[in-house]
Amino acid sequence: MRISKKVWLIVGIGVFIIVLASLYTIYFREVGEREQLSESLSAAEALLPGLEDEREGLEAQLAQATSLLNTNQAQFPESVESIEYEDDLFEIAADCNVVITRLTASKPLNKKIGAITYSISSFAIKVEGSVANILEFIYAIRTGKDFRLPWSAAVTSVGLSIPGGEANISLDIYGYKGK
Repeated sequence: MRISKKVWLIVGIGVFIIVLASLYTIYFREVGEREQLSESLSAAEALLPGLEDEREGLEAQLAQATSLLNTNQAQFPESVESIEYEDDLFEIAADCNVVITRLTASKPLNKKIGAITYSISSFAIKVEGSVANILEFIYAIRTGKDFRLPWSAAVTSVGLSIPGGEANISLDIYGYKGK
């Protein structure tokens, strides 16, 4: 059977219309998608300056926090044995004209605060001397005066016997453990 030219023409026109309709649908779908992407790009470009400012602010805060952390870490030495603290305590006692008659140290404990670990050594000290010299010794320990090591001490209790010129002092010494 032979197909006439009219049928071929109708089939060709039908195929052409189907192809044209498909291209029309694809084209307008792409145009809609392009408009949507253009709107999204405009919105993102509008947000960009604010986000850049926020990033710069956060970077400045990070730099400030890092600087503060480094400053605070520099105030504490690496953890050291209590004998080094004891040497400093005897030197401070000699400078303040008091005599350490008893010195008891506890084993250093580690205390973690955030990402930083501190070594805490507790000491019980009995000193003899004049009340003024004992007070000078306590003040020197509390303020860090004459420390060879950059450690920090907190006087936790003081028992002072005025007629006898004796004092029982409890203190905690904090040292930075490092990373």
